[in-house]
Amino acid sequence: MTSSPPSPPILGVRDLGFAYRRGPAVLSEVSFEVTAGRGLALVGESGAGKTTLVRLMLGLLRPRTGQVLLDGLPLRGRMRALRHAVQPVFQDPYSSLDPRRRVERIVGEPLRSLGVARGATATAMVEEALRTVGLPPDAARRYPHEFSGGQRQRIAIARAIAASPRVLLADEPVSALDTATRLRLLDLLADLRESRRLTVVLVSHDLAVVAALCEETVVLDRGRVVERGTTAEVLGSPRHPCTRRLVAAVPRLPGAANRPQTRSDL
Repeated sequence: MTSSPPSPPILGVRDLGFAYRRGPAVLSEVSFEVTAGRGLALVGESGAGKTTLVRLMLGLLRPRTGQVLLDGLPLRGRMRALRHAVQPVFQDPYSSLDPRRRVERIVGEPLRSLGVARGATATAMVEEALRTVGLPPDAARRYPHEFSGGQRQRIAIARAIAASPRVLLADEPVSALDTATRLRLLDLLADLRESRRLTVVLVSHDLAVVAALCEETVVLDRGRVVERGTTAEVLGSPRHPCTRRLVAAVPRLPGAANRPQTRSDL
């Protein structure tokens, strides 16, 4: 009896290159794959090209060379399929939510735009998403300015999960928050991964966050992939100077072992 062939990676990029108009290359020959059910981190110093890569993976920019792949197939012409499969959470909860809309409209936007649900069904799905991220029942009728920064990021996460995507693409989702709030949001993201079987692609410069959420890590340096592998290997035995600099920058308590923090440390 022959075994069935492995399913294609859920998301990936192949030989991706990009440059803004009349500018130098921001990304060059970037390739990696995202395995369903596993967390993958994209890390690098400022200017490495992480945010541009996110915009390409979300279809907001077109690559100059190479391809973005969804379920092993090129992305071009499949934006609706991409939005069904992949939802983003951005860094700044203060600017990612429309201040003129009530939370119920914000969280329900993917349901309406993708044709997933309307009316009472959409209302119930919004309420479920808000409950899942730990917001009170009356949150749906309020406006973003009535919430703290951490609560606003929970609203952004509720919007991302409302339509039950397969991938959460999170670009520095906790970097704008204080330490206590960051830890609570990390626990939420970890719980969502398990309870909803979400695949998480995490963009971060914070290796403690990476170690807490992701099994695999890709390191970018000046627009190129310079190291990739399991997070334990990449962070525990960094080979490239860029990775070594990132690991060396992880804050440690006096006397702590020379290693990045893991989820148990948090």
